[in-house]
Amino acid sequence: MEIYEYDGKDFCAVMQYEGWKIGMLRYGDRFSAYNCVERHLATDEAFVLLAGSATLYEEDQCFEMEKCKVYNVKRGLWHHIVVSRDATVLVIENSDTSKENTERKYFL
Repeated sequence: MEIYEYDGKDFCAVMQYEGWKIGMLRYGDRFSAYNCVERHLATDEAFVLLAGSATLYEEDQCFEMEKCKVYNVKRGLWHHIVVSRDATVLVIENSDTSKENTERKYFL
């Protein structure tokens, strides 16, 4: 049995296995405001709100996330998540998701 946890800020991949990884996303500068979007060119990305509150933005719509529901962002879709200071979000994605296959746009 392996047990992982993360109590820091921002995002941290806490576990990887074969072709996928699980990360924990918590409040930090990057996730405090809707000031950029990103898209993954090679993989979907799934989010599960575990604590606090979060808003998931996808191109022209946004979702107030509900706890314990899986939100799957399809490959190539521009998105961003904003979380409360007490939020914890589980993130599941391919283990090779990286800067090399992710694009970002920042708002002025």
